[in-house]
Amino acid sequence: MNRRRILQTGAATILIGGSLSACSRHLSSTQVWRDLPQGYDDPRMTALASAILAPSPHNRQPWLIELDSNDGMTLYPDLSRLLPQTDPLNRQIVIGLGAFIEALSLAAADQSRSLGVVAFPDGAAEVGLDDRPIAKFVLGAVGSAQPDNLFAALRNRRTNRIPFADRPVPNETLAAIGNVLASSSTLWGATSNAPQTAALRGHCDAGWIIEMTTPRTHLESVSLTRIGGAEVDANPDGISLTGLGIDLYSSLGLLTRDKMKNPDARAFKMAKTFYADLIDSARSFGWLVTSDNSRQSQLGAGRDWLRIHLAATQAGIAFQPFSQVLQEFPEMAAQFSAVHELLSVEAPAQIQGLFRLGYAKNPKPSPRWPLQTRVIEVPA
Repeated sequence: MNRRRILQTGAATILIGGSLSACSRHLSSTQVWRDLPQGYDDPRMTALASAILAPSPHNRQPWLIELDSNDGMTLYPDLSRLLPQTDPLNRQIVIGLGAFIEALSLAAADQSRSLGVVAFPDGAAEVGLDDRPIAKFVLGAVGSAQPDNLFAALRNRRTNRIPFADRPVPNETLAAIGNVLASSSTLWGATSNAPQTAALRGHCDAGWIIEMTTPRTHLESVSLTRIGGAEVDANPDGISLTGLGIDLYSSLGLLTRDKMKNPDARAFKMAKTFYADLIDSARSFGWLVTSDNSRQSQLGAGRDWLRIHLAATQAGIAFQPFSQVLQEFPEMAAQFSAVHELLSVEAPAQIQGLFRLGYAKNPKPSPRWPLQTRVIEVPA
């Protein structure tokens, strides 16, 4: 298979050599969170073992990494893992790839190695991603970088999808989280102001309803929902629903993708209520703004997205993105504009991420594909 074919199908050959010559599908779908990134002869693989823990939209993990014969790596988008309905311009996918780059940089620095990054070396696709590389990397020698203390939070980072406590985050904590930004093109805003958070909750709720009641966008999410442990283990990406209750409802036919699509079904109504409760529990919000909406700015926003999430994790703050009101399909246009107006963000600047922050128990980690499935072998 040539690279174009790999990118179109999402397939990837298995890295040869070292101690990982074959892909084991017998591991739990969350085993990579517990495995320490060691035992690799190649320091790039050690760094990549942590980089795959980065967040991505709908947990699609849209990264493919090509290792060259020297110390280099190339990051490509997996074109089979895009979200054409809810993310028609691939903006959110690029942000997820930016988060991957930052995780890779932090993991390299943990080995005292720098990570040279050249973004979009063959140019950037402005409308939709194609098979051009997102970035090229060169891993530096030992001693070329200092470890970043944010790396210690990477394996504890979670996207928290449970209701938060009725307690706002102090303003000084919100400000401290924003102090970790690395990109000069990204700005952090945050609030625990009751009237402003109430207004944001209203827009987030309206955005969620629009996404869920627009058939093609809702179908995209439903089609990527993995119901029960067996489905999650078979496809450890997308939206995972697991637990004894989920398996029971699924076995009884009460929770199926067909019922999730049907507005009259209980499964549809329960999902609608569940997410509305998450929104209603938000007492603090944060957001990332870039000075323009270029691919470079989106990539930088993704890097800072991960950094603020790690800073929140270190501070004991729960974190969840509310992406619906920032989606760029036509039905969302009014809410998109309203949120930008509320937060005084005028074009060409754009909000790249909106998050609720608060207090809640840390959930279990989300599933991940094993590293070997995300690596492209370069023919000798």
